[in-house]
Amino acid sequence: MSPLAGRVALVTGASRGIGAATADRLAADGARVVRVARSLTAGQRDDFNDISCDLTEPGQVEELATRVIGTLGVPQIVVSNAGGFLLKPLEQTTPAEFDLQTATNLRSAFLVARAFLPTMRGAGGGHYVSVGSVADHMGFPENAAYAASKYGVRGLHETLVAEFRGSGVRLTLVSPGPVDTTLWEPFHPERREGFPPRAAMLRPADVADAVHFVVTRPPHVHIDWLRLGPA
Repeated sequence: MSPLAGRVALVTGASRGIGAATADRLAADGARVVRVARSLTAGQRDDFNDISCDLTEPGQVEELATRVIGTLGVPQIVVSNAGGFLLKPLEQTTPAEFDLQTATNLRSAFLVARAFLPTMRGAGGGHYVSVGSVADHMGFPENAAYAASKYGVRGLHETLVAEFRGSGVRLTLVSPGPVDTTLWEPFHPERREGFPPRAAMLRPADVADAVHFVVTRPPHVHIDWLRLGPA
């Protein structure tokens, strides 16, 4: 039997890219997957329970947790993946754009963790995966807002690892390098010096496989941080 058979797994940012691929990968291995994204239409379809939620809004995240836990039970797996991307030089990045990056990438991660981790601890365990980026530990030009938010995600992860140590909940940060998703479409990496072409980037399925690997380790194994990149 699959190690994920019957387990409830919640994936945020699951309407496209890494989130959609991760939801597919976990469902293929038997998990009961809740897909969460603002653009999803609420309802049951195929192997998924879909919920529309603005993860930057505390009330909506609290309602999400109440609904999921009340209907399916406490998730055994949460993949906090929702996020946005921006490439702009410092002087061209507006305060509003900076605020949007930190809200989308960091505030949402904090709210999802706050909504689900205490109940997972109360249930005696589970696996909480945060999807970061190569930009959560390396600096690149034009990444001021994006990197600030992703370094924040790594700081949040490291703090939560310490806070939940011994609780039975395992926390992992998965930090992929460039991934070929639609988020790149406005930025044309092929035209930018030092950027790999999209054809040479990781695929969303590569990151989904990494998440699957992490959450299927034996209970005595804790992967704190997993970094992957294109060859």
